[in-house]
Amino acid sequence: MTSADVPPSLTVLRTLLVLGVVLVMLATTGWTALRHRPPSGPSMEAALAAWERERIGDVPPPDPATAPPRAVADWFAALGPRRAAGLAERHPFVVGNLDGAPPALRYRANRIGLTRALAAERPRLDDPRLSAEGRHEARRRVDRFVSLLAPERRILAFDPTGTGRAAEVLGDLERARRISVIVPGVDTHLLTFQKTHGRYTAPVGMAQALYEAERRTAPGSRVAVIAWAGYTTPARVGVDAATGRLAATGADRLVRLTEGLPGKGRVALFCHSYGSVLCGLAAPRLPERVTDLAVAGSPGMRAETAADLGTPARIWAMRDAGDWIADVPHLELGGVGHGADPVAPEFGARLVSAAGAAGHTGYFEPGTESLGNFAAIGAGAFERVVCARADRACHGGISGDTGL
Repeated sequence: MTSADVPPSLTVLRTLLVLGVVLVMLATTGWTALRHRPPSGPSMEAALAAWERERIGDVPPPDPATAPPRAVADWFAALGPRRAAGLAERHPFVVGNLDGAPPALRYRANRIGLTRALAAERPRLDDPRLSAEGRHEARRRVDRFVSLLAPERRILAFDPTGTGRAAEVLGDLERARRISVIVPGVDTHLLTFQKTHGRYTAPVGMAQALYEAERRTAPGSRVAVIAWAGYTTPARVGVDAATGRLAATGADRLVRLTEGLPGKGRVALFCHSYGSVLCGLAAPRLPERVTDLAVAGSPGMRAETAADLGTPARIWAMRDAGDWIADVPHLELGGVGHGADPVAPEFGARLVSAAGAAGHTGYFEPGTESLGNFAAIGAGAFERVVCARADRACHGGISGDTGL
């Protein structure tokens, strides 16, 4: 049915429903997009300005905003390790977030950046000008920086500006034949990048659970998982969560991430909640090596059908029976809402079981069928995927050497 086929009374009803949802969001959460933390310590803006002044001989370095990741990779390959290390020392906040730069160099740059951010944040712990809440936040940031500096961690991206962004790699990214990327939803930033309580509701815990599950699913296979909190997410379920503005900016960043991944391994995206909106917007521009796109607890992907996503990647979808996202209107009017329900049969996704997930945030809990399905998709062990229905329709058309 097209919009022209919808009776006027139904169109009005849908419009009122969407407006009602927005008004409830405003009443309960306010204009949450305005509540970001003011900058303190190292600034990405200042780091980019210094990078722009850098010269190798008389040649400027690649523009982080416009240089294709492949061109960045070629530039660093020609630069040589000594000069690359010098750039990481002088410009850690740029090199550490530069898609296409060698992963090992980015890990090194982000260790330098974290050390400097930690040194800038520590004096705030005793700053008498800060409120008790401000000092508490400073303590949380110090604790987060210390944790990210642990010797065994591979930090692929780190930006301490404002609420902050980060990404972490589990496994050997450069040698992996299968790479999985976690794309999270609302309220994801430096302070929620990992959690002690509710461990598997945060990107790091999600990635750890998926990495271990993939290794069990396909023993001996070379897999890597990226916990990616590399975009500015909506703050709580407010107005920003009902629109695609932040998802559109995040989609640009996700496309650059996938374009800049090393090697030739196949890539799967695991998009939770609002992250699935971002993945839907990124889908038409993703490189061919992205072969699978799985969504869980999705409010919509800004498309009416899987075919409308404009990608050859397989589209997988799941939703737990107790997930409150099922009650969100799956439509889009005037920029509000995110379109059709990906688990509706007419959408055309491969529907897989989410048994055991227990609500909106439990899809990566160990022991759940949802995590088992993610692991099978990420490792390319498609024969182990459990469909949402008994007819195994989600296995249709998968053949050949898919287990690379």
